Amino acid sequence: MNRLLHLMLLQPVIILLFLLLPVAGQAELQHYVKKYQRVNVPEVFLNKMESYDHLVKYFSSFAYFVPRHQVNPYFIHALILAESSANPRAISPEKAYGLGQIILSTARIAGRELADSGIEFKYIRESRLKNLRRNDLFNPAINILLTCYLIAKYNYKFNGQLELVITAWNAGEYSKYLYHGKHAPYKETENLIGKVNGYYNYLLKNR
Repeated sequence: MNRLLHLMLLQPVIILLFLLLPVAGQAELQHYVKKYQRVNVPEVFLNKMESYDHLVKYFSSFAYFVPRHQVNPYFIHALILAESSANPRAISPEKAYGLGQIILSTARIAGRELADSGIEFKYIRESRLKNLRRNDLFNPAINILLTCYLIAKYNYKFNGQLELVITAWNAGEYSKYLYHGKHAPYKETENLIGKVNGYYNYLLKNR
């Protein structure tokens, strides 16, 4: 297996196979995977996502960490659908904002990293990335760029393991569970893992 994105990019079908196999000590996770195994994405949400498709395709086309390795755009669609139902004005009780539901402190770190990367992006000025504000996260272009970049980062850091990538996304990149190579056993995290997995496989089959 290649180190990077072996679940979400190089061999995306492995996500489904991996998560449906019995895993010792992961009964709750399996429950949420099965819950969304045959999920159908409402047409209204798919229609909303279509208006952001050009942004997802553009920002997922960059190799942020390893040459020729990009984030799968269907995975970004699945994550956004799972997090916000494609609502750019969504706000969570934990103060996560926009399409990808990103908290401001995480966004600011990622924005500075992107500004210092030397990559020139359409739609967004470098100066804006250096000093992101709360309202910037309601901007679809900014939010989708951050989503693509952070998922690429977590793929790289956690060897493309879906449950670890989503744990980093939902529970934090430095969650204590990730140090032991385990997903965070929180209901919210496990539900998100199952939902993203289900949506992603739905999109692969139907789009």
